[in-house]
Amino acid sequence: MEHWIQAFLEAQAAELDAARNTLLAYGRDLRDVAGWLARQDSHFATADRDAIERYLIHCEAHGLSRATRARRLSAIRQLYRFAFEEGWRSSNPAIEISGPGRDRRLPKTLSVADVDQLLAAARETSEPLRDTCLMELLYATGMRVTELVSLPVAAARGDPRMLLVRGKGDKERMVPLSPAARAALSDWLARRDDVDDLSRRERGAASSRFLFPSPSSAGHLTRQRFFGLIKEIAVRAGVSPATVTPHTLRHAFATHLLQGGADLRSIQTLLGHADVGTTEIYTHVLEERLRDLVFEHHPLARDSGRGLG
Repeated sequence: MEHWIQAFLEAQAAELDAARNTLLAYGRDLRDVAGWLARQDSHFATADRDAIERYLIHCEAHGLSRATRARRLSAIRQLYRFAFEEGWRSSNPAIEISGPGRDRRLPKTLSVADVDQLLAAARETSEPLRDTCLMELLYATGMRVTELVSLPVAAARGDPRMLLVRGKGDKERMVPLSPAARAALSDWLARRDDVDDLSRRERGAASSRFLFPSPSSAGHLTRQRFFGLIKEIAVRAGVSPATVTPHTLRHAFATHLLQGGADLRSIQTLLGHADVGTTEIYTHVLEERLRDLVFEHHPLARDSGRGLG
């Protein structure tokens, strides 16, 4: 079954140019399926619809969320589609299974005051120029954390008004920078280049191509380190660290723009969503804004004797 998984992942990488994190997620999900099938003395080649449904029941019994179960089923379907195309299976046993669907939870976000406190706290860390740049860029652009930490330094040269971001599926998009983000970027770039030059002179190290270099195997600040860093900044800011992640700042970016009058299509473009349906989780913000607009400006709402019902 490992051969099936490796062949599938290689095809996804080569034919669809799937992102590294997407491939890692597929691999984890499919290896979990393979492990369960092996314990049932079964195999990808022989599993039928009943086996796949029993696996999904097993996942639910172990407390996996609807979103995780939906993702696992999607991975199984795609594996069997690939197997059918390769002639390894004559059918796809998962194609007619109804998925559990996804929870339509409202994204957790932060208030403008919370973000102000986080940005202020970033200026007081042991690496204030780097951390301020990270936080300002994240809030100004709504980038995904992987997009942020892996930014090439070449994208930051020349005091840019816009950044070219390479997102999921290797798709590129342009995101504008606020004046505060541009200032933080300029300050960090000067500091980063000084450290980079010193490292090359003293240790003969090669110049890093990343804006946020690191001795990690990837060569740049890792997602995990930034996740821990943002928690440390939250504690320093007096904002509950349970409510602060790179993703909640991405949500704050979108929510605050919508509250300020931006439209969903613009937010979709800035966030790099392939489908506007993904962006529609923010429609509650639009609904609140429209309700406030009516209550503030409609004559019936202002008439205390004839309120809108």
